[in-house]
Amino acid sequence: MAKQFNKIALPHRAFIEAQHLFFVGTAAATGRVNTSPKGMNSLRVMGANRILWRNSTGSGNETAGHLRLNPRMTLMWCSFNEQPLILRCYGTARAIHIGEDGWDAGNAMFPPDIAARQLFDMTIDLVQTSCGFGVPRMAYQAERPDGDAWSAEKGPDGIRDYWTEKNTATIDGFPTGIEANL
Repeated sequence: MAKQFNKIALPHRAFIEAQHLFFVGTAAATGRVNTSPKGMNSLRVMGANRILWRNSTGSGNETAGHLRLNPRMTLMWCSFNEQPLILRCYGTARAIHIGEDGWDAGNAMFPPDIAARQLFDMTIDLVQTSCGFGVPRMAYQAERPDGDAWSAEKGPDGIRDYWTEKNTATIDGFPTGIEANL
């Protein structure tokens, strides 16, 4: 049932843009494989073979650390409504940190977020769709306000302190590149 494509076609783009949630997968050559759920209006399809997404501060920083060692990335969306579908984009990506070339223009594409810590610029080499029959139907209710409230309470200095404490290395000890922003 799976079908493969060499680009994001218009129906794929419409599906991606309609989803409230996506998952990212990365791994270094050694250590743990990371999968993370993402949302919060943080992704833009930039063209048939390019996606840009912004990462907000979280308890870990695995994606950035993995990409420094191995640029492979997979993004996945699954439909939780009537249309059963799973869509994956495979490719390579690079992290863009605050102050680096491309940060200002890329970050401006998203709503303000004082906790934004990286952009990930992904080049897509394969798109795959599959049935999604095993994905349950669930209804979207709303975005969680918790992250914005946490960020506002911490403030910019508190967020940078948090990066120092929690985001400079992956759980396997790989540097994440955020150190330049501290």
